[in-house]
Amino acid sequence: MTPKVLGPRDGAGGFLGSIGVRLMIDGAESGGGFSLVEHPMSARALGAPLHRHAREDEYSYVIEGRVGALLGDDVLEAGPGSLIFKPRHQWHTFWNAGDTPARILEVISPAGFERYFVELVALGGSRAASPEALQDLGQRYSLEVDPRSIPALLQRFQLRIGEPI
Repeated sequence: MTPKVLGPRDGAGGFLGSIGVRLMIDGAESGGGFSLVEHPMSARALGAPLHRHAREDEYSYVIEGRVGALLGDDVLEAGPGSLIFKPRHQWHTFWNAGDTPARILEVISPAGFERYFVELVALGGSRAASPEALQDLGQRYSLEVDPRSIPALLQRFQLRIGEPI
């Protein structure tokens, strides 16, 4: 591991289909313990369909805006300085709960899932990739996704598919 300073515009990134991603620390840099990504979200953007991870826990630290999350049956909302814990094996999703952009730092432990984002960006994001490619990607990263949940989530929480910011 080498010391470094990552500036506010540094790190590989892209658009995942509804929110952005900026890779900050990967598994090679952390010795496999964790990865760190930033997710910028446009106003009222859904972060992802309902999904669950078999291998990783996620910790979302809100930097800017208001972020909502559905964790199992629990709905919560958090603002700047708050941390949302999303344990592995639990169905969940998250979104920008406000009318202005939001940003979270996502700690993923253990590392490895950051490569999912790299591959999804390379596919052109979830809106450009074929359903078969998305299913294959999810299987390789032990991620279950329920794309059929999107319409209900958009309606229930008054959300939209986000745009790059």
